[in-house]
Amino acid sequence: MARRYTPLWLLGVPLLFFAAFFLAPLSVVAVASLTQAAGGLTFANYAHILADRYHWDVIAVTFRIGLATTAICILLGYPLAWYLVRIVQWPWWRRVCVIVLVVPLFTSNIVRSFGWMVMLGRNGMVNDALMGVGVIDRPMRFLGTELGILIGMVYVLLPFVVLAVGNALARVDPACEQASSDLGASPAATFLHVTFPLTLPGVVAGAIMVFTLAVSAYVTPALLSGGRISVLSMLIFQQYSSVFDFHYGGALSIVLLVFTLIMVAVAGRIGVPAGSAR
Repeated sequence: MARRYTPLWLLGVPLLFFAAFFLAPLSVVAVASLTQAAGGLTFANYAHILADRYHWDVIAVTFRIGLATTAICILLGYPLAWYLVRIVQWPWWRRVCVIVLVVPLFTSNIVRSFGWMVMLGRNGMVNDALMGVGVIDRPMRFLGTELGILIGMVYVLLPFVVLAVGNALARVDPACEQASSDLGASPAATFLHVTFPLTLPGVVAGAIMVFTLAVSAYVTPALLSGGRISVLSMLIFQQYSSVFDFHYGGALSIVLLVFTLIMVAVAGRIGVPAGSAR
């Protein structure tokens, strides 16, 4: 009898945890977004967001930064994952590289963002290095720009792509690449037609993680923008912590969630092999 109910316990506890700490808070936010302070059902909060040019500009900035962060992380993370999985021959050096890659994840985003504020300042290390090699003649302004936010976001989220792509690369059978080479394919053709398609699910998984974390990030954009650039997470925080308008803040949260889910669904379809889709 006890064994019969064991699967129910194993499944029921995670479901209760999911319902209590995700579905219930999400329901509260959704209900608040559809009501007003005086009570009653209303779509005024959503109408105000979708009809206001300012909010569309903030949405565009949020998802532009998210997409750019994702693209750069993939462009930088794939070669780094390739290096760790295919180039490095010494296990001890691979472990050192992975530790160096993962250790920053255990540091608070606030600390890392403050570090980038110092490095990206007019007298910071980045400007000093660029002027030292002759790339620029005078200090550039990184803080308060999308470029500064992008640099900080890529630094924070790059490990997620490297780990996801590295795991996918480790599962690719080298015999497949060797067979392609034996049949006369060039290294570039082997990569494009064999290796990359086999690692595409890992690329998509890393991209989804980076994108969802980028569009919902608050600390890094808030600190590196200096208040000059607004993203949706900053507007939501402002509504909840300063204005105390939980109805309007809830509507902003749901809008961010819906737009993010749409983008994730599109990315998920890209990662599904053609045969599996059928």
